[in-house]
Amino acid sequence: MMGKQTRLKLGSRSGSLSAQSADRKKQSCRNIRSAIRNWGDLPKDSLQALRELTSEYRLSVASGHFHFLNGHWYITHAGLLRLAYVHKCAGIETFLEKRLSDPMANRWVFKAVIYKTLDCRSFVAYGDADPSNVSQNVHGAELRIAETRAVNRALRKAYGVGICSVEELPFSTSPTPVADAPKVNRSINTTSAVNGRPRLRDQLCVLIRNHGLDPALVKAYAADFCGTATLGAASRDSVESFISHLSTAAKENRDGLICKLNSYAQPQAANQ
Repeated sequence: MMGKQTRLKLGSRSGSLSAQSADRKKQSCRNIRSAIRNWGDLPKDSLQALRELTSEYRLSVASGHFHFLNGHWYITHAGLLRLAYVHKCAGIETFLEKRLSDPMANRWVFKAVIYKTLDCRSFVAYGDADPSNVSQNVHGAELRIAETRAVNRALRKAYGVGICSVEELPFSTSPTPVADAPKVNRSINTTSAVNGRPRLRDQLCVLIRNHGLDPALVKAYAADFCGTATLGAASRDSVESFISHLSTAAKENRDGLICKLNSYAQPQAANQ
């Protein structure tokens, strides 16, 4: 009788494991379909990586839990919050680090504390944001971005998430489906890497950050250099030439470059 009960229990456990395995496969297939719909045909290595991420974290591409950027997968703030919910996270606290922050420069630093359970030790991480390491599209929201980055890093530490979150990246943007991307891939707004290189917008942003340049003035200078009304209308070849020119000028004669950039602010001042 005891042997029969044991066999029944083992059979029930085996059935449960089979059901979980089937659920993982279904979720993996759904994620791959959603990824291809959002970002087009992906390399086999990237699809395999997505299968492994799905199996490990049980998150959903359709729900915005993962983001694919420049050949790499990133988890999102929504995905990390989902992990915290599934694992019954006991609490999330954030604190503004006033000594490290500079409101006048719009630089903010937050500390985040994660409690997986009420009686466990806490997991602590920090996040910072200022105009030099966020997208120009979200200037003015640095305080909120700093808090999000701190929470993301703390959650990744607490739940052992080995991939970076997209919100932690400098100049990160929200996921952009392929259908919404420009049809002309020669413009600066292309969202994909070319020959393994970062997209032009990212290259330009890195130059601006590394050399402490004014993004608005650089944008005006770039449009003038490329001979177009706006930078977005410039051809890829023209933008590549400008990036090369800007990099050389910033390294060899930064003072001269700053004077050149300031000249693009003068017409606006005169009109005022």
